[in-house]
Amino acid sequence: MLIRETIEEMERNTLSSYATLSVNSKGRKRKEPQCDIRPLFQRDRDRILHCKAFRRLKNKTQVFLAPFGDHYRTRMSHTLEVSQNARTIAKALRLNEDLVEAIALGHDLGHTPFGHAGEMVLNELSPEGFDHSRQSVRIVEKIERDGAGLNLTWEVLDGILNHQTKSMPHTPEGQIVRLADKIAYINSDIDDAIRARILTEEDIPKDIRSVLGASVRQRLDRLIHDVVINSIDSPDIRMSDEVSDAMFRLREYLFRHVYRNPEAKSEEIKAKRMIKMLYGYYMEHEEALPEKYHRMILEGDESRDRIVCDYISGMTDTYATARFSEIFVPMSWKVEGY
Repeated sequence: MLIRETIEEMERNTLSSYATLSVNSKGRKRKEPQCDIRPLFQRDRDRILHCKAFRRLKNKTQVFLAPFGDHYRTRMSHTLEVSQNARTIAKALRLNEDLVEAIALGHDLGHTPFGHAGEMVLNELSPEGFDHSRQSVRIVEKIERDGAGLNLTWEVLDGILNHQTKSMPHTPEGQIVRLADKIAYINSDIDDAIRARILTEEDIPKDIRSVLGASVRQRLDRLIHDVVINSIDSPDIRMSDEVSDAMFRLREYLFRHVYRNPEAKSEEIKAKRMIKMLYGYYMEHEEALPEKYHRMILEGDESRDRIVCDYISGMTDTYATARFSEIFVPMSWKVEGY
């Protein structure tokens, strides 16, 4: 028996009846030989972990743009925190950890430079709109591997596409990541805001703290335990009404006091202007796009706007700043010999 088949048999014997088994996957769009060691979802996890878009997450803003200090979250550290939270829940519920991890590692691949500020600008500029969830799927389907994509399974793509509040994944593993994402960013953003002296623990309303706890550690413990307790022996992943309500009130509090805080967002006006000017430049100068993207316009049936959004959204903060400087900031002029 192949090692993969042994692992698949272990899944059948040990996982919950509600778990998404590797052998029951709806499969990939393009048929390909199976690995002799790794089940489908584990293989997807590895493909995402080794792709270029994943590595770029380390230099993309989470909330605080270009902060001073090494301990503020980036899109990469956020992704790893989502993965860890999600795996903890999946293990406790005996659901498929490989599927959970693949979705978690891929859920934010489509985020722009400068966090949601960059996403907002591209959504405003593009006639087709821009959404980082759809862009994450586009990256793994059409952009990675020079246009060949990663050929991921349907279940992983579904979880990535539907990880935001407005959508609902079709698997319990995808639903775990959807909640783990919120648990991660709410608590890490509070931690970073306290570090930046934007707020203190005592600023958080007492009624919220009385339900969720008075520290990041207590809140993570309460939220994760609540998901597990309320999702045991169920096809749906959910929280209790009390904890869910408190979490969303805490999220609203962060929108008012952190995400729209003038001090925390003081540099976003500049970042938005940079993205807008880069978009305008590449829309007018198609030839300036890298060869891969230029070829996508010439050979494909997609609009120039879509390809320009692909290129800009794939940039890191540092790369976007460097490209802006090269294009729009005058360089020193010199004469040889002087």
